[in-house]
Amino acid sequence: MSLSAPPLPSAPVPDTTVRHLYVHVPFCPSICPYCDFHVLTRKSGQVEAYLERLETEAAWLASQYTVDLDTVYLGGGTPSFLRDAEITALVGSIRRHLGWGRQENTLEINPGTVSPARAALWKSLGFDRASVGVQSLDDATLKFLGRQHDAAGAREAVTTLIDAGLRVSGDLITAVPGQPLDSDIHGLVGLGVDHISAYTLTIEPGTEFARRGVTVQEDDERAGFERTEELLTAHGFARYEISNYARPGQQSRHNLAYWNNRTYLGLGPGAAGQYPALPGSKGLGVQGSEEGLAVPLTTRRTNPHLHTWLTGEQGEVEAINAEDYVTDALFMGLRLRTGVDLDDLSRRSGLDVRGRYAGAIAANVGRGWLELDGSWLRATPAGWWVLNRVVTDFLEA
Repeated sequence: MSLSAPPLPSAPVPDTTVRHLYVHVPFCPSICPYCDFHVLTRKSGQVEAYLERLETEAAWLASQYTVDLDTVYLGGGTPSFLRDAEITALVGSIRRHLGWGRQENTLEINPGTVSPARAALWKSLGFDRASVGVQSLDDATLKFLGRQHDAAGAREAVTTLIDAGLRVSGDLITAVPGQPLDSDIHGLVGLGVDHISAYTLTIEPGTEFARRGVTVQEDDERAGFERTEELLTAHGFARYEISNYARPGQQSRHNLAYWNNRTYLGLGPGAAGQYPALPGSKGLGVQGSEEGLAVPLTTRRTNPHLHTWLTGEQGEVEAINAEDYVTDALFMGLRLRTGVDLDDLSRRSGLDVRGRYAGAIAANVGRGWLELDGSWLRATPAGWWVLNRVVTDFLEA
């Protein structure tokens, strides 16, 4: 293991053109008991006001930043819950002001909103990928999770979307009490999806499950974590991120931008974005920094929730300096099977990453939680299980 690094550039070389866009659609037909995202059921006039404000915000982003999109992702909430005219208007606003993704455009979809006609509309609007909230193919598990669709509806929705020519990713929740995980995985693969996101049921404070006292046992969490990889690997899927599996070439290009700590726009209430903050961007330029602190590399913006966002408030703004940028990149990048290219991270941040964090790297390699292969630092399977502790070592370095 060598911790030496090549010479650093004279200045950091971060992203200055934004190539990824996330759009948050907060409306849902119902609120699941495990959900802690910014979501709400629609009320009269809210969607109309949302679409009007969204157009204004899209125009503002276009005026502030250099944008050349590779990917667009509509998440929620339930974007597919929007009526046909509403989602057509939303896509029109994006295209007018920000363009459209050249590589991948994803729509999050609830199975209960799918029909052949709607799938054809989504495809005609420019979506080529569907992320479907299947969660399980067992009716008892779906009922426990508070889902409004049943297993038959989920199967029909996935088949309809594939028939419409969309790449389909299926979401799966694991470690649910009584869940027949093996049949869930076999069934989802058998439907023909090319990507599966498998998330452990997590009980977040403030959710209905937390109020009910629902718990997840660590043994169940670990068993689901390991069994999911075993079965999906046998079916020809590769685990490329802690919770994500894909057939060859079918990884989520949009989500890879997050995990590789690239800049992206956040559009809509509750949306977060990471924006350029150095000269050369079209944006707000260098943010003021406190005396003794380095000029920030990026700016993180988090929009307020719907009612405040509709008034025009822009929410929280945080300047990200080089050290924060590096630890963020490590926290996200170590989730990937490929890991983090430390030489590239040094180039982007202007920090000598291997030298600055030599102790943390060596300690975690020694524990068997990280491995260093040339310039690539990656987590081992054991390290994935304790990733928060690994990253804490870098934060404390």
